[in-house]
Amino acid sequence: MFNSLSDRLQGTFDKLRGKGRLTEDDINVAMREIRMALLEADVNYRVVKGFVAACKEKCLTSEVMESLTPSQNVVRIVLDQLTQLLGSTESKLVLAQNRTPNVIMLVGLQGSGKTTAAAKLAYLLKRQGHSPLLAACDTHRPAAADQLATLAGEIGVGVWRGDGKDAVQVASGAIRQAVDHLNDIVIVDTAGRLQIDEEMMQEAVDIKAAVKPDQILMVVDAMAGQDVVNVVSTFAERVDFDGVIMSKLDGDARGGGALSVREVTGKPIKFVSMGEKPDSLEVFHPDRMAKRILGMGDVVGIIEQAQQVADQQQIEDAERMLREGFTMDDYLSQLQQIRKMGGLKKMIGMLPGGERMLQQAGGQMGDEQIVRIESIIRSMSKEERLKPKKINGQRRKRIAAGSGRSVQEVNQVLKQWGEMNKMMGKMRQMTGAAGMGSKKSMRQMRGMMRNMGMGGGVGGMDLSALQKMYGGKGGRKF
Repeated sequence: MFNSLSDRLQGTFDKLRGKGRLTEDDINVAMREIRMALLEADVNYRVVKGFVAACKEKCLTSEVMESLTPSQNVVRIVLDQLTQLLGSTESKLVLAQNRTPNVIMLVGLQGSGKTTAAAKLAYLLKRQGHSPLLAACDTHRPAAADQLATLAGEIGVGVWRGDGKDAVQVASGAIRQAVDHLNDIVIVDTAGRLQIDEEMMQEAVDIKAAVKPDQILMVVDAMAGQDVVNVVSTFAERVDFDGVIMSKLDGDARGGGALSVREVTGKPIKFVSMGEKPDSLEVFHPDRMAKRILGMGDVVGIIEQAQQVADQQQIEDAERMLREGFTMDDYLSQLQQIRKMGGLKKMIGMLPGGERMLQQAGGQMGDEQIVRIESIIRSMSKEERLKPKKINGQRRKRIAAGSGRSVQEVNQVLKQWGEMNKMMGKMRQMTGAAGMGSKKSMRQMRGMMRNMGMGGGVGGMDLSALQKMYGGKGGRKF
């Protein structure tokens, strides 16, 4: 979404890094380039004007001008202002503790991804231990209720359709259904239109009056650009929503709407949708998004995703790897974990400089690479997976033929396995002094695995170390 903006901003910072001291003219040139980058990204011009003015004022202080590393201070100032523009802190979904069920109402224009967002939100809440019920209150769009029912069936969540004619009655019936079946959250999917009209707005107002939602979230298409500002402002006046779900943030639009909505309306972005799958709805963290826009990555986000897919069996597998060695089956398991975390492209994109790395690679670092490696490993015999060192030249030719890959690609996979095996060997040495079977050693191994987020790390990367290097607790700050 923000690739073009990220490239422009990083290019501006690169020019500053070559200067030992910054003059006022240097800062004026940098601010002019930042202004153009934001305008080209379709950010609202009033937002751009305020943002650049605030950055320039802080950049002209003596602390920056006389600093030995002025370019780093400029980056820090832009990062702080961008974080503030996006909302400063995470805005959590607020649910009433003394009411059952809680009601969350979704509003938005047709085509914004509202129905899909309703199902994704239900999936997220279900994973958090809630029992959500979806209310199909879009009684105008043909097959809207069928679409919601299909999505709900994929994630194992119930849907209340009522008579399918009166949206207010459907919403009220969903509340009664939730009480009868002990659902603690009702997510109301309302109707959208191709444009804002009085009928749609009044229906939303009537549903709000009938069910008294605890949270009203507006689903906004991130690809809408500056147009999103007018739409969001109108909804804020009529239904006074509490926050925004930004959909299609994985698209190829310029992203100006996402950067404008918080500043123009004062409403926080609570969730962002980064894909089509049910688990692609993420809590929005302004500071992490600001770092990703500036090319600093989101290593903390990778850590959290890795921890979500880790389980006790993986920790036990990690302990076995340290005792017995790293096999090809373990390598295959690691690749599968990367898929669960959203794929290789998503992970690399969250690393500092990752977006630029992907562009330079020209598509050679995508999930298709994982598929190729998996095909090679699955073409090995059980014995070869357990003891890869036994794979000689003849076996490599057979594996290459069986997987449809070249011998060179087989050699590369074996080389990667060798590097990971060496890493495991070093970790065995680290825990060996305490005795591999001792309780102290087991605690050390468990701690290392949890810090890495999963069995043996992600592709051999120590994510805990990366977190400390790039802005994590106790690490380098930008």
